[in-house]
Amino acid sequence: MTHQLHQYHLVDPSPWPLTGAMGSMLLASGLAIWFHTNSTTVLKLGLLTTMLTMLQWWRDVVRESTYQGHHTKGVQKNMRYGMILFITSEVFFFLGFFWALYHVSLVPTPELGAEWPPTGITPLNPTEVPLLNTAVLLSSGATITWSHHATMKGNKKEAANALMTTIVLGAYFTALQVSEYQETPFTISDSVYGSLFFVATGFHGLHVMIGTSFLIVCLLRLIQHHFTTTHHFGYEAAIWYWHFVDIVWLLLYISVYWWGS
Repeated sequence: MTHQLHQYHLVDPSPWPLTGAMGSMLLASGLAIWFHTNSTTVLKLGLLTTMLTMLQWWRDVVRESTYQGHHTKGVQKNMRYGMILFITSEVFFFLGFFWALYHVSLVPTPELGAEWPPTGITPLNPTEVPLLNTAVLLSSGATITWSHHATMKGNKKEAANALMTTIVLGAYFTALQVSEYQETPFTISDSVYGSLFFVATGFHGLHVMIGTSFLIVCLLRLIQHHFTTTHHFGYEAAIWYWHFVDIVWLLLYISVYWWGS
């Protein structure tokens, strides 16, 4: 490691931002082509490029933090600020959905039958699958906290078991949501209710899948002893993200499933 007189990490030139941008462009183009021509070739190429970029970029970050010692206290502090700003941007992303929901539901227009849910819409029962999903996600929040405390105490076996439980609960939540989508008596084209329901819960489901993959990477790193009791910011960032997902789901359950029904 080259000697330096400061605590900051000057990142080496990397091809991954370029390949990531190319993968994103191929994904967007591939989706448009798929919608219009039913061809998935470009979409598959975009998915492959993005996945390979993610794997190799994560590999480099692991090398920089675990083996090369670039993630000093100053670097970790700045990364914490970055993660806080990222989660803040996600808060405002979901705020738009809640704003739209309450805008159209508090004073329903005549086109909606002057009532909410709109005339002709049969909402889901909030005490069935949505309540089970709420219990599953809240339980995962408890297990990830348990794993975090075990990591800070140096108990890697207990931390890994709790983290594995969280991953299973996250996958179970996704499976439940897929089954719920298959049974809903309305579609995304059924007035503003259907649009808001599927877009808001669908984006949340996407965040659950991203968070689950985040935790899987952390589990692999935990098993390989990449984390210490005081040096595990990558894991902390995943935990912050997962708690954010939990809170958003609670708000969705109250607003969309319970109050909205």
